[in-house]
This record gives sequence, structure tokens and C-alpha cells, in this order.
Amino acid sequence: MLFGNWQGAECVYVMSSVVRKSTLKGIAMSAEQPDDIVEKTEEEWKEVLTPEQYYVLRQKGTEHAFTGEYWNHKGDGTYQCAACGQVLFGSDTKYDSHCGWPSFYDAIPGTVKYYEDRTHGMLRTEVTCSRCDGHLGHIFPDGPRPTGTRFCINSISVKFVPEKLD
Repeated sequence: MLFGNWQGAECVYVMSSVVRKSTLKGIAMSAEQPDDIVEKTEEEWKEVLTPEQYYVLRQKGTEHAFTGEYWNHKGDGTYQCAACGQVLFGSDTKYDSHCGWPSFYDAIPGTVKYYEDRTHGMLRTEVTCSRCDGHLGHIFPDGPRPTGTRFCINSISVKFVPEKLD
């Protein structure tokens, strides 16, 4: 069900609003970081993640298109990092890109980091959780307005939390 093994390259930290303006070229730096960084050994991660989650979140794997729990999911709420619980995306930014993975046009500012990824003979931008550095997926400059970006995210890297109705 899973394939690929991407090893990240040089790290570039940005807020999603910076990416929106940069169209992924010459991404600017941002010093904004969460106050509660999660650091665990690989053995500790193996204890709290399923083998599939560990493969994607820690070893930069991916799941096959159209197989993840959230690729076609609809509902009001938020998507949190499956490793540390940080809220990453709102359902109001999720859309159907027809790529087979959950797609979002924006992340909550300061919640994701970007790495240049030159693996597999391609130049891409990897997206990780800014709190635990878990691999989420990649970002591409072919999304809808208002940002023009597409966060292509592995379902196994996130957990959906429904909006609570009062």
C-alpha cells in the first residue's frame, strides 16, 4: 500500500502566507516556530505510531493515490498532525484536486515547514509539521485561488477532528 522513501534536503522555514506570495520560487525565511517542539528518538516514535504512520511521517514515505482515509473526505473541522496533534489545516481550505490525496490551498500560518526535495529525479517542496518535523506531503504551485498552491498531503499523516456544534 505504501511506497517511496524521500530524504529531505536543505530546510527552508516559512509561513504559508509567504509561500502564497512566492509561488514556491525563492521562498523567504521566517523565524516563527512553535513554542512546544516535539522531539523523540526514532524508538520513541516507533512506540507511538503505527508502522504505516512511522513509514510516512518519519521515513518520508507516501501512500498510494486514492487509498487514504481523507482523500475524498468531506466535513467541517480541522486536520491535525497524526504524530503530535498540532492543528495544520482547516476543512475550509480543503478541495478536490483529483490527485488522490487530500488537498488544501493553505495551511494555518506557522504550522508547517518546507524542505527542498530533489529525490526521484524531481525538484519538489516537501511539507513537514513545524512542531514534530513529521513528513506530511508536498506543496505545488497549481492550486486554486486565493493562494494558487496545492498542499498534497498523505491521509495517514493527519487526523480529522470534527467541528464541535454547540
